[in-house]
Amino acid sequence: MPSNESLTHILDKAYEAKSLKEIIEASPAALQGVSDKDAEALKQAFGIKTIKDLADNKYIRWAQALVTLAAQEK
Repeated sequence: MPSNESLTHILDKAYEAKSLKEIIEASPAALQGVSDKDAEALKQAFGIKTIKDLADNKYIRWAQALVTLAAQEK
């Protein structure tokens, strides 16, 4: 498990001391670079309320799969 110190570059300061279980249940706004306005837009557009929801979103998974497959093309 990564130490919370190694997560400081991806989390807002308020979440750095929280457990990973608490972090994944937090709003996407807990991620550095994601504003409250961005998090609200994700909620409105895709029903994403938490970091876990964001990671589990089918469109994000599809996009990740396409990028992975494209890297294997010759």
